[in-house]
Amino acid sequence: MSAAPPAGTHYDSAYSWTRLAISVLIATIGNVGMWSVVVVLPAVQAEFGAGRGEASLPYTTTMVGFAIGNLLIGRYVDRYGMALPLSIAGAANGVGFVLAGMSGSLWLFALAQGLLIGIGTAANFGPLLADISHWFQRRRGFAVAAAASGNYIAGAVWPPLMQPFLDGYGWRTTYVGIGLFILVTVVPLALFLRRPRPESESAGAGAAMLKPMSLSPRALQALLILAGLGCCVAMSMPQVHIVAYCADLGYGAARGAEMLALMLAGGIVSRLLSGYVADRIGGVPTLLIGSIAQGLSLLFYIPFDGLASLYAVSLLFGLSQGGIVPCYAIIVREYFPAREAGQRTGLIIMATIVGMAFGGWVSGWIYDATGSYHAAFLNGIAWNLLNVTTMLFVLFRTGRPKAGMAAA
Repeated sequence: MSAAPPAGTHYDSAYSWTRLAISVLIATIGNVGMWSVVVVLPAVQAEFGAGRGEASLPYTTTMVGFAIGNLLIGRYVDRYGMALPLSIAGAANGVGFVLAGMSGSLWLFALAQGLLIGIGTAANFGPLLADISHWFQRRRGFAVAAAASGNYIAGAVWPPLMQPFLDGYGWRTTYVGIGLFILVTVVPLALFLRRPRPESESAGAGAAMLKPMSLSPRALQALLILAGLGCCVAMSMPQVHIVAYCADLGYGAARGAEMLALMLAGGIVSRLLSGYVADRIGGVPTLLIGSIAQGLSLLFYIPFDGLASLYAVSLLFGLSQGGIVPCYAIIVREYFPAREAGQRTGLIIMATIVGMAFGGWVSGWIYDATGSYHAAFLNGIAWNLLNVTTMLFVLFRTGRPKAGMAAA
């Protein structure tokens, strides 16, 4: 166990906000791997002569690695802190980009994306959210949402930033350059997060601060995992395929990259606003608001496929769904002990990423089978309904204590 933090360290302190700013910067750089593979999908598909479903597999392997990394690194952070795993993950991430840029086949590219980029990127999301939650109480929802926004800032910044390099130098050189940039930035920045977190409350005081519920901890964890899977199968359709969708409609990949950036810029606003709202009404109601709005936005993609309409719907989608995933970390801190934050958050984030991975692949498969993305959007809407139904059940079963309930 880490030594006690220096005197004067406390929740919502000046250092807490400084740590949050550093965490957002690290996440902005380190999460590039989640979005770069989407941007290069058309070029990779053309170079290796693959179908749309096969070309979507590198994204799937990235998300599988990301899911496993969230769980494994989250457990480590619960015990030993953030700096060391973040440094190791940053090195793996950078090396993964270099090797992916040098890959000679689609399968080697997918392997580098999964084992190195996916797992390396994971430290910049779930574990980082769990870590920052220990430094805040009054503004915990906003702080967690802000840390999660680094992922979407990366999505808003990197696709348009990559496009000129892709046009001028190709996707391979661009990938190698990104890898070197990660190595010289993320690894040194991780050293600024070495300070041990504030001591958790005593067992009795910590339990008293948790919200009551009529579910067992194991049941609530399972329901949150199911909800995370459903929301992210739905979420993956526009995020993974918007570039390819625009290319199919004749608008070009560059327009799709701009829509992805706009979508994720809206997601940043959504995440910050959701954090603010969650501090006032709680994580479960806030998540439900975002999930219902996400389902409506997916529905709008079907009839509106004009260029201007797609820009508008993509922005609306980003404003709707951006706050959903951070709410899971907020809910974990509301209903589970602080010492379990990394592991429980990691499990739920793993489920969300499995949803993104499966959703990204199945949308490509549906496209290959039908020649259109309309059925893929309908598939996303169905999974979104699963999320809404599950979270409505959670809403009605939390807030009331269960007599004699033992911790699971």
